[in-house]
Amino acid sequence: MRSFAYSRASDMDSAIADVSADPTSEYLAGGTTEVDMLRIGVVRPRRVVDINDLPIAAIEELADGGVRLGGLSRMSDVAAHPVVRDRYPMVSESLEKGASAQLRNMASMGGNLMQKVRCSYFRDGDRACNKRERGSGCAAIEGVNRTHAVLGTSDHCIATHPSDVAVALTALDAVIRLRGPEGERTVAFDDFFPLPGDTPDLEHPIGHGELITAIDLPALPMARTSHYLKVRDRESYEFALTSAAVALSTEDDTVTDVRIGLGGVATKPWRARRAEQMLLGATAEPAAFARAAAAELADAVPRSMNGFKIELAQRTMVRALTEVASRTRGGTV
Repeated sequence: MRSFAYSRASDMDSAIADVSADPTSEYLAGGTTEVDMLRIGVVRPRRVVDINDLPIAAIEELADGGVRLGGLSRMSDVAAHPVVRDRYPMVSESLEKGASAQLRNMASMGGNLMQKVRCSYFRDGDRACNKRERGSGCAAIEGVNRTHAVLGTSDHCIATHPSDVAVALTALDAVIRLRGPEGERTVAFDDFFPLPGDTPDLEHPIGHGELITAIDLPALPMARTSHYLKVRDRESYEFALTSAAVALSTEDDTVTDVRIGLGGVATKPWRARRAEQMLLGATAEPAAFARAAAAELADAVPRSMNGFKIELAQRTMVRALTEVASRTRGGTV
């Protein structure tokens, strides 16, 4: 057991000052991932600053019709919020499928976005992992890689991003609000998760001491007709093999707008922009969805055990889009 100092911040400025002053310190929110990482020695802070008393847990409607989720808002509270359920059903669905009720009651939205990958080689301190130690190698590439990524990979990392709700948020073009020693700033959601490239240990463009204060969901009327579909090895609280968060708008069965996020198949929450572009102006039918899905996965790079994900991801996207298309017509699939 490694010892570390613990303190509980009572206000934003002191929390940021405490963490910024020590490069080995970290924030602690719900702790559902951080505590695991501490136990197995993957993260080794000398000081942990508990931020659960900070006033950034509110869920607020914005004047333009969007919604602001506090960085410390609990997954369970966001999933159950009537405005979120009405305007962004795929957000609620992704949260409810992302963890057990007990974890959702503890885990914060900001912490969810900052969680570490579930790659077993990352969590095994004796195996090579470039996320844990840059330049050490990636044991997953030649190892057990059934659950690993086929999109956005590099020769240095093929770990999938684990968050469910991040898939929905990337489809929505959410905005992340940060506060740190240099003040406040915003980051577009897609920019918050860089591809691994040759620096997979750099997981976010966030400076030491910066804190996620909120996540803004833009006003997007079509998001009322949205759906999150998750395919996994077992139904009960398992990470996605593939998932799709989709929102669709149609007129006379023609796609007028579409948003698609993919999970379980990429090193970051994956925005399926190629598929979106192909579907604009197309007939909202399974055949068109299948063509777009195939185009989106055309650049996938399978490894020894995860090639099945390519077809599974396509089927997941088609099924999710078909379901949402039926809702735009008032029917069911």
